[in-house]
Amino acid sequence: MILQLGKLLMEVLLDILHGFLVGMCASAPLGPVAILVVQKSLSKGHKAGFVSGLGATVADTTYAMIAIFALAIVQKFIDAHQSFILLVGGVILVLVGVSMAFSNPFKNKKKRKRDMTASPKDFGQAVAMAFSNPGAVFVMLALFAFFGLANDAPHTWRVAPIILSVSAGSVTYWFCMSWLISRFSNKISMKTVVWINRITGAIIVIVGIALFGQGLFNVIFYGKPIV
Repeated sequence: MILQLGKLLMEVLLDILHGFLVGMCASAPLGPVAILVVQKSLSKGHKAGFVSGLGATVADTTYAMIAIFALAIVQKFIDAHQSFILLVGGVILVLVGVSMAFSNPFKNKKKRKRDMTASPKDFGQAVAMAFSNPGAVFVMLALFAFFGLANDAPHTWRVAPIILSVSAGSVTYWFCMSWLISRFSNKISMKTVVWINRITGAIIVIVGIALFGQGLFNVIFYGKPIV
């Protein structure tokens, strides 16, 4: 009995860790929402940037709930098409990373005077922008499959800590990102931000290639069908 409880506790802790990583990874691609957070952090400070990030967290949490309950409902489909999800999710991440790495989000934009305030508008803009990208659900599915959350957890009470840990990962990412940018905004030139954007984009490309590679590995070496 004690061994079973210990095993269950370890599984729950792993679920929490994996959920936290899913939240971090889902937030990491610097798409339109992240560009908005960067701009808010630079122009209005940490609070405004973080509030915008919370708007993205709402969308990430919603997508996580859709993903995890979709996993519970169509478990057999996910098991049969895991390779397809990994391949497509990986391609999406690669495209996002490449687009980010070769774009200049601050081109022709001047740094505005910081008023150090946050408003519901900052939150609303981020929510609207995040929900305008329904493809994030597919990326979330890929991340859930990649971190092994497509097993039995969605069928039990363990779904609650997974969703909460996804939210925690997203909130942590946006808090750290907005704080760092606002903290060093006076020392960071627009050119430096662009290079940070490109480096992060390269990292996202690597993550996407890893997802795609795992899907391809399943197809080639395990003979799993793509569709």
